[in-house]
Amino acid sequence: MQGTREREDMLHLEHSWTPNIDRLAADGVMLTQHIAAASVCTPSRAAFLTGRYPLRTGMVSSNGYRVLQWTGVSGGLPPNETTFAKILKDKGYATGLIGKWHLGLNCESSDDYCHHPLSHGFDHFYGMPFSMMGDCESWEMSEKRAGLEHKLNVCSHVMALAAFTLTVGKLTRLVAGSWALVICSAIVALLCFTTSYFMGALIVHADCFLMRNHSITEQPMRLQRTTALMLKEVSSFVKRNKQGPFLLFVSFLHVHTPLITTENFRGRSPHGLYGDNTEEMDWMVGQILDTLDTEGLTNSTLVYFTSDHGGSLEAQFGNNQYGGWNGIYKGGKGMGGWEGGIRVPGILRWPGVLPAGRLIHEPTSLMDVFPTVVQLGGGQVPHDRVIDGRDLLPLLLGTAQHSEHEFLMHYCESFLHAARWHQRNRGAVWKVHYVTPIFHPDGASACYGRGVCPCFGDKVAHHDPPLLFDLSRDPSEAHALTPDTESSFHQVMERITKAVEDHRRTLSPVPLQLDMPDNIWKPWLQPCCGRFPLCWCDREADPQ
Repeated sequence: MQGTREREDMLHLEHSWTPNIDRLAADGVMLTQHIAAASVCTPSRAAFLTGRYPLRTGMVSSNGYRVLQWTGVSGGLPPNETTFAKILKDKGYATGLIGKWHLGLNCESSDDYCHHPLSHGFDHFYGMPFSMMGDCESWEMSEKRAGLEHKLNVCSHVMALAAFTLTVGKLTRLVAGSWALVICSAIVALLCFTTSYFMGALIVHADCFLMRNHSITEQPMRLQRTTALMLKEVSSFVKRNKQGPFLLFVSFLHVHTPLITTENFRGRSPHGLYGDNTEEMDWMVGQILDTLDTEGLTNSTLVYFTSDHGGSLEAQFGNNQYGGWNGIYKGGKGMGGWEGGIRVPGILRWPGVLPAGRLIHEPTSLMDVFPTVVQLGGGQVPHDRVIDGRDLLPLLLGTAQHSEHEFLMHYCESFLHAARWHQRNRGAVWKVHYVTPIFHPDGASACYGRGVCPCFGDKVAHHDPPLLFDLSRDPSEAHALTPDTESSFHQVMERITKAVEDHRRTLSPVPLQLDMPDNIWKPWLQPCCGRFPLCWCDREADPQ
């Protein structure tokens, strides 16, 4: 089970009521240094499914587009990448994905499905091909609508002014030429104004819809019933496939702006709407665990719970914090190297196999799930490509004392921002920052007013020498070490520099899926239930 975007690390919400996640943790193994491969969703999810850094699969950008921007884009997880779902499907597993995808859909037409979950090893999909966002509801925070409306309003004003100026010029004979230019300017102004007026509805229909396999079932989504639909689908999948081996990836739409929460949970948490949404997500976890209990599958099922990145500190409106909190860890979503953006919860439960209540304080990665489940499913990790994940089983079972990760790299888009070294003989976890975002305003702890911190340009700081921290002594990254305060400063820098050089030699150039032109909306790629652009349908039975 994977949460989405703003992290649901209940260890950081001291007063939230999360009995089901607590039950998972008490009955399983907790990874206290579990690291996402990216601090935003699209690249992190690609790394999770493939066991490879996003830069290897091309699921990054170099121009500021951090995630896939629309459903109707041609970018996505390349067809030649191998997911753990594909390997397990080939080994006879029923494979399902329920929830958020956000790894692309089509390449050349609206129904070629080259990036669809069913093209990446899942034989059943139900959920959002895109991502939950504030624009899916008329909400006070907007990811796309507000910016697009502003640009279109500027367009309409400029073109209207041009039409007016040309008209006056023509009537006073100060401007020569045809009236065609006046008419064209007026038409463009009208188009920009009309598009701006309907932009919110266009986004909702373009991105906020549900699919079952290749068919759209609800466009746009009726958000208040989505939770019930997801749980119904989980229960149905488990019951259909309980007689054989199955892999089910439940990718929650919680906890994510606009924090869609059903009436039963609204107003329950002292943490406001974010807390309400978190408690509902915990209840969903409980419903899934209860389904396993009811079907007699608890002792034969490995359950894994995590998040794809840290909380979004910039997701604020007035005095309301909608993006979560990262506890003692500095930074948050969108920050390539700071711990708050990439350290995520990691819980694994397998009664009778994994020891209950165990804590593992070793660096591990979301990419480790790939070789771990492939090994458990009787498959083989591909040998024709670099796999960055490491099998977790020896660590989980206690037959190994240390993680196989000596080094981990931390990217922001295609730019290396930080790297960590687990020096096992000293018990130290060193981390160097080559680039960090410049927080805004001065003295802040995030990039407030900018949506998300940038990865390059004049809004980041380059450090020479790099910033050095020992996370084993300073997990908050509050005190950068110097040659005066750390006797092994230069030796640590030399060792990590060598590791970065070795890592870069393993990289091969690939097309960047999140760059232009693969990450702009293309009308011919837009999935539509009905006649475009009037995309509307409701084929869902009431789940209540």
